[in-house]
Amino acid sequence: MDGLDELRANWLGRIGDASTEAALEELRVAALGKKGEIALKMRELGGMSPDERQVAGPALNALKDEVNSALVAKKVALGDAALDARLRAEWLDVTLPARHRRIGTIHPVSQVTEEVTAIFADMGFAVAEGPQIETDWYNFDALNIPGHHPARAEMDTFYTHRAPGDVRPPHVLRTHTSPVQIRHMEANGAPCRIICPGRVYRADYDQTHTPMFHQVEGLAIDRDISMANLKWVLEEFFTAYFGTKVKTRFRASHFPFTEPSAEVDIQCSFADGTVKVGEGDDWLEVLGSGMVHPKVLQAGGIDPNEWQGFAFGMGIDRIAMLKYGIPDLRAFFDSDLRWLRHYGFSALEVPTLYAGV
Repeated sequence: MDGLDELRANWLGRIGDASTEAALEELRVAALGKKGEIALKMRELGGMSPDERQVAGPALNALKDEVNSALVAKKVALGDAALDARLRAEWLDVTLPARHRRIGTIHPVSQVTEEVTAIFADMGFAVAEGPQIETDWYNFDALNIPGHHPARAEMDTFYTHRAPGDVRPPHVLRTHTSPVQIRHMEANGAPCRIICPGRVYRADYDQTHTPMFHQVEGLAIDRDISMANLKWVLEEFFTAYFGTKVKTRFRASHFPFTEPSAEVDIQCSFADGTVKVGEGDDWLEVLGSGMVHPKVLQAGGIDPNEWQGFAFGMGIDRIAMLKYGIPDLRAFFDSDLRWLRHYGFSALEVPTLYAGV
């Protein structure tokens, strides 16, 4: 068959000159498609004599294979060239330092809550939790707080809205975590040893008060618990929390839910506007405490003739301010990232049982 050398040179040249994969596909169809030039040559074999087919057939098959190979090779070359161009356009020096990415910090309230929980857990206290919206029975009545008590006034406590004619007992945003103690006594009875950390709400706002703050309360009930046990627990806690030996002073007070009741001061010194805990001749009030009132035990379903116990409560935000030198309670809730970066904690600073971190 004449003209095969020219046909080969023509198609191999055009394939070599193709600059895109789309142009290469057009050449494949024009050469090897059903109506392609080489395909039409293959059809001519039917009109040849056997001797002519023996010569022309292998030559056409060799041409077809050569063109196919050229198409595949050219397609690979075009793909490599496109990849090289993309890599040059998207070039990146992987040896350059990475961009600085800010790392979040743990809020002081979260950190101190973990510290407090770890210390009390080491003394055998479990953690109990309860709802933040409470009935006035759990929040006041069960805690021996009378109806005329100032804490039950709307100017001090957040009450939920009631439509006119709705005679259901009122609900409040809990003013302390003491309701958790009642719920725990109801569910588990005595003996018990728990702490109750969580958010509480009171209608107050100044440098040392916010409408929402955090509190941790403790409760221990057994047959022979006394104020001496309470004093030991608190001194052990403050010594572990502040990382130095801390003495306490109990002052007689009155709380409806404890009898006898005491406000607790810790030893400290005041110098140049700085408070140092565990040294000096001054005292700083930090919490209220006392022996659980018999009526509170009864409200929790516990017989006060067989069991007795102590309870205490302190502000988590307050002791965080005291330990870490934070001057204003309101800043805890301002969502100021600069403040949080300054006073926040790394996630790797895991609280330990002693000295917090």
